Amino acid sequence: MSAPTYEFSAPLWLWGGNASWYFLTLPFDVTDEIDEITTGKQAGFGSVPVKVTVGRTTWTTSVFPSKDQQSFILPVKAPVRRAEGLVEGSPVSVRLELAAYE
Repeated sequence: MSAPTYEFSAPLWLWGGNASWYFLTLPFDVTDEIDEITTGKQAGFGSVPVKVTVGRTTWTTSVFPSKDQQSFILPVKAPVRRAEGLVEGSPVSVRLELAAYE
């Protein structure tokens, strides 16, 4: 059985707390399904490990629940943004695979 995989597009946004972090907000239906699959198996802060592909860049990270966004959010590090030419507000096409599940 292969890992659940999701494809979606979302705008890149900046969270400007003490440090500038960039995120994508997962669609609600994707968040609902991931939450259902991983309930009781989530790591610290409700995080879920994932493998992500944007353009030609693939990396591993985790998605995190956000009360403000009412969804999971996906951090996008500077090397990925540079490699793929992403700026705040850019629509980003994502392929996301759950990295660990049973």
